[in-house]
Amino acid sequence: MATIRVQAEDFDAAAEAEALTRGRADIGAIVSFVGLCRDEGGKLSRLEIEHYSGMAEEELARVAAEAEARWPLLGATIIHRFGNIAPGERIVLVVTASAHRGAAFEAADFLMDYLKTRAPFWKRAHRSDGSVEDWVEAKSTDRAAAARWRAAD
Repeated sequence: MATIRVQAEDFDAAAEAEALTRGRADIGAIVSFVGLCRDEGGKLSRLEIEHYSGMAEEELARVAAEAEARWPLLGATIIHRFGNIAPGERIVLVVTASAHRGAAFEAADFLMDYLKTRAPFWKRAHRSDGSVEDWVEAKSTDRAAAARWRAAD
């Protein structure tokens, strides 16, 4: 069963990986990904991230269960922040654990592709010049990357 958290507070990626593997001798590989807020060449003052409480956690749990069905995972952690995120701050953490690296890498990649394209989070940029952009859509490159998982079904 995966650990899922949607929170405003920052997280400690190393502590989360340690918690996932503590006392476990069956885990041979962990893969972690931390997504950070970029400053976009000094043009971004903050990223605003919204979600529907309850629904977001349910959807993340559903996709984590899908990853656990596809790969022999021994654990997973997904943390996604909401609120106002400044450049350089952490936004998302995905940690996957398996007996072997291949499954851990693929599952982490699958989970991030889902988070970038279909997770129920909405983002908009607040620019350094005071302007606010419309809510951001998934990029075509992110959608193309995620499409490979549907092709594998």
